[in-house]
Amino acid sequence: MVATKSALTPLAQSSGAAAWPGISGNYAADVRAFSQYWCCALEKFDGLPARRDRSEEQKASAIAIIEDARKSRSRFLSAHAVRLYRELTNDLGRFRRVEDLAYAAAEAVPGLCPTRERVAGESTLVQADKDGHEVDQGLFFNAVLADRECGLHLCHAMLLPRKEAVDRLEQLRKEGRVELEHAAVERQGKASFVYLKNSRYLNAEDDSTVADVETAVDLALLDPETSVCVLRGGKIDNGKHAGQRVFCTGINLTHIYYGRLSYLWYLIRDLGFINKFYRGLAVPDAPPDEMIGDSIEKPWIAAIDKFAIGGGCQYILSTDYNIAGKDAYMTLPARKEGIIPGIANMRMPRFVGDRATRQAIMADMRIDCDSHTGRQICDLIVEPDAMDAAIYDTVDRLTNSGVVSASGNRRAMRIAAEPLDLFRTYMAVYAREQAYCHFSPALINNLERFWNAQSRKV
Repeated sequence: MVATKSALTPLAQSSGAAAWPGISGNYAADVRAFSQYWCCALEKFDGLPARRDRSEEQKASAIAIIEDARKSRSRFLSAHAVRLYRELTNDLGRFRRVEDLAYAAAEAVPGLCPTRERVAGESTLVQADKDGHEVDQGLFFNAVLADRECGLHLCHAMLLPRKEAVDRLEQLRKEGRVELEHAAVERQGKASFVYLKNSRYLNAEDDSTVADVETAVDLALLDPETSVCVLRGGKIDNGKHAGQRVFCTGINLTHIYYGRLSYLWYLIRDLGFINKFYRGLAVPDAPPDEMIGDSIEKPWIAAIDKFAIGGGCQYILSTDYNIAGKDAYMTLPARKEGIIPGIANMRMPRFVGDRATRQAIMADMRIDCDSHTGRQICDLIVEPDAMDAAIYDTVDRLTNSGVVSASGNRRAMRIAAEPLDLFRTYMAVYAREQAYCHFSPALINNLERFWNAQSRKV
């Protein structure tokens, strides 16, 4: 590679920052040079007051430092992301999950990604007071996923069972149930039932729920005694829906507003358990792609009580058979939230077409399950009090003649609609764009305007 020397950018000039190092083509030399540049920029940045206390001049300086360093990180990653990922994974011989890899990269190339300490420090702030250092994690994962070989390897890593699930599998075998704080898995005949448990927030999603839900999903798929899985919301303890089941209200918007949702949550969730609904579990010694790979798969039935809002709607775009109460509805309020609704942008058009997808995501269209559009997503509509019977009848119909062909049929449908490599390319874009959305001022404005977040309690 020919060495280049980048010119001093206007932002760098306005902030007094040094010019970016040139890409020499020598990995070790570039790591040293860029790390020194980033660490100097961070030292200068840390000398500024906290975001809420900055003068207008200091605000401009902070933005200039961040944006200039961010552009240089993109330059470094375009040249060296593949080499870095291979080093962190022993040349693709080791699987590392997103939440481990992000901080391994921060240690290997100081300044490239925020350290645990920097992220932990920002986690104590409300979202509006954060400087968004986690955006640099998004740039890193964008570059990794953009490379086919590295990106597929990362997808493979995230499709493996969590250690927590492997450790609890014997308990499930013996007792037929594993109870976690925010999810539960229970064997009922030939079916593994996964229940969402976040009663206070109507089964919403946040940093506290994601690991438990993925562990329960893993256990449901690993249970050798079952051949089909059911996803359902748990019963609500208090309030309007006390004693009733609700499916899921999606992302916890109050937690976002108060800065309690990490950027990595998005990737852990969408590369993790939601992709496991769609693709099953990977095995370590075979790729999880549809053509030559292998996976542990079972059909998923989603039972939609009351509503599937935001993330809940994203779930049912990944499951195999959806049963909904006649009073249930779906929404994807991404415009009001200011974020990207997971994989829905890619998957929903396969159900309802491009126009209805745009109306749902960009124009807040509510979809009643018992409607023409709703029935394109939901396979069976029943009276609310008939949901239990409908679930058991569906499980019986799917299992009474065996489900030997389920994995084969699922793979055959995926290769036509969404092969793993297509998913990888989507996630490369998603990793970058969601990072910017998560720290956008527009997100705060939307939450205050449409959610009245400033008056809600955590």
